[in-house]
Amino acid sequence: MRFAWLLGVFCFGVCADEPGTARQQELENMLKHDCGSCHGLPPKGGLGPSLMPDALAGKSDTLLFDAIRNGRAGTAMPSWRPFLNDAEIRWMVGRLRQR
Repeated sequence: MRFAWLLGVFCFGVCADEPGTARQQELENMLKHDCGSCHGLPPKGGLGPSLMPDALAGKSDTLLFDAIRNGRAGTAMPSWRPFLNDAEIRWMVGRLRQR
């Protein structure tokens, strides 16, 4: 019982990090429309590469997070940092893995 507070702090940090339901719907919309405008509908590739799970299998979450957050130099991939916080980007990376 002495460490119950630590578990509570850990859960708060992890659980509070996930976007709320309404924001998740907005992020789903972004994945479909904003990402889809370059990566295709479904995201099998277009101007940008495929975002299908098999195409992402060899890519780390860190690489995907960085590409979304900072963009990709020398490509049309912009930085989404002005529009997404880190928790939202992590959520999107997880969602891409589930498709």
